[in-house]
Amino acid sequence: MLSSSSTAVKSLPLKRRLCFLLKLVCFVSSVLIFCEFLIYYVVILQCRWPNVKGGAHMTEKETSASVLKAIILADTHLLGEIKGHWLDKLRREWQMERSFQTALWLLQPDIVFILGDVFDEGKWSSPQAWADDVRRFQKMFKHSVFTELVVIAGNHDIGFHYEMTAYKVNRFEKVFNFTSGKLITRKGINFVLVNSVAMEGDGCAVCRTSEAKLVALSHKLNCSQQKLNHSNKRCSDVEKLPASEPILLQHYPLYRKSDAECTGEDSAPPEEKNIPFKEKYDVLSQEASQKLLWWFQPRLILSGHTHSACEVLHAGKIPEISVPSFSWRNRNNPSFIMGSITPTDFSLQKCFLPFESRVFTIYCAAGALLVILVLAHVQLLTPPFYFAQRLISKHKAV
Repeated sequence: MLSSSSTAVKSLPLKRRLCFLLKLVCFVSSVLIFCEFLIYYVVILQCRWPNVKGGAHMTEKETSASVLKAIILADTHLLGEIKGHWLDKLRREWQMERSFQTALWLLQPDIVFILGDVFDEGKWSSPQAWADDVRRFQKMFKHSVFTELVVIAGNHDIGFHYEMTAYKVNRFEKVFNFTSGKLITRKGINFVLVNSVAMEGDGCAVCRTSEAKLVALSHKLNCSQQKLNHSNKRCSDVEKLPASEPILLQHYPLYRKSDAECTGEDSAPPEEKNIPFKEKYDVLSQEASQKLLWWFQPRLILSGHTHSACEVLHAGKIPEISVPSFSWRNRNNPSFIMGSITPTDFSLQKCFLPFESRVFTIYCAAGALLVILVLAHVQLLTPPFYFAQRLISKHKAV
């Protein structure tokens, strides 16, 4: 009888240790699940599709039929085999994959546009490295048949103008079905895809082909927007497109001097705002910018490349939105644009992703609490209750 009770007493500390260990595992698991999975739902769930004019008075069926719901993001910069450390790649790609998949599941867009620099090393990657990068991209950005994915070429995908070759352009076009001067029309809305790297204006083979396609498309769109009773022989044999002013999608922004006029929490840092932009490197040249504005007279321009947000008004009436980078490697507060678009109007809303600094704060706080719990358990740190009890007993003794 005595031996059995002695055994029970000895086994009690072991049970307590196992119970404490189980609690620690549950605590650590909960923090990991929240920071690496649930936090994306908590943050993106707060984003709402913006209303266009008349959209607030439409029924849900009418809205889904007439309003195109588009997500626009840019500069994912998937790391390659040369500059990408495996841990950095693993972390950044997990963050982007969880953000993208969560946004698709919660927001259910009709179409997603990625405005270039999908890859970080596409400009110099070997065929084998390119195939590996494409495979990872397709896994991260997989989508249902109900959502269309459109990808624009950026300078890191096919190289800056001096690095760009027909081979690099063709392999990008083969994977993403992208050509400069391509028109995508959805729900009566015209989107023009531009290879802005090929807008150098020096008459290179890729540049000539790209500009010729843009000029031909410009002619079609201009003819389609003319009134029916307007007689024009140049438009008599032209295929008619929806008479909607186009939206330009490209990687490089149109020409602007700097980001000095850009505002918002995700605009460029103060120390970078006044640095002058270099034409044909940071932004398109003034000549190329004027060509695109003249050819298309767009109602909206969406671009990337700078990794920071900016809104510019061209010719006093044409807005351009520079979309910040989607990667935490480039900024602490990545975001994407949500657009509700009709043939005559649009409304845009920014959706921020979890701030990386806040995720690190949660991890640090959880780590500190974990250390305190362990020290208290092994009695290296006196629990506050017992500490207070000792103070009271000493006071009574005095």
